[in-house]
Amino acid sequence: MNIEYVRPEQIEHRSFEIIEAELISKGIVLSKDKDYIIKRAIHTTADFEYAQSLYFSDGAVETALGLIKGGASIVTDTNMAMSGINKGVLSSYGGNVYCYMADKDIMDKAKNEDSTRASAAMEKAAGLSGPVIFAIGNAPTALLKLRQMYDEGLYKPAFIIGVPVGFVNVEAAKELIIDTDIPCIISRGRKGGSNVAAAICNALLYHLRDNG
Repeated sequence: MNIEYVRPEQIEHRSFEIIEAELISKGIVLSKDKDYIIKRAIHTTADFEYAQSLYFSDGAVETALGLIKGGASIVTDTNMAMSGINKGVLSSYGGNVYCYMADKDIMDKAKNEDSTRASAAMEKAAGLSGPVIFAIGNAPTALLKLRQMYDEGLYKPAFIIGVPVGFVNVEAAKELIIDTDIPCIISRGRKGGSNVAAAICNALLYHLRDNG
């Protein structure tokens, strides 16, 4: 194989050129308002299935962008996702990123209630003031807890990025979020991950930064 020399600062740009060319070769045409999100998910994973598997509720992108511009918080279910989100850009709009998974009160609550830390963390996040974007890349139980609180009339998330990866309850938990009126971006099927959750958040953040 030929080695392509690309300057370090040009690697990301070149990667997106390759992604665009491969999408064209596959005959895949992405909706203009969503293409930068889908392409960043592909860029993060090298998996072109995201061109078909990412689900967007009606008006999802516009809603998410509006929430960020309005200073919404982002809550993740892993420190990895929290670390990957560009906090500088988010803070320029007044937002912060939170992950409660390692908090002692969350660990204690999960143990005492025989539940998961992700479930307990979602309950804690529901107490944040202002709108919250949930970026879930690992724990389907986080999505199940959000759906439970929604069903019980206790809490309605402003937005959910639901992309947990795995096998147990992953697909069902995603479909349960789709089957609501909560604005969302969901990776249907088993694929996803904390890196994908962070990538979707960053795609939205960079779009705002670069386009106003």
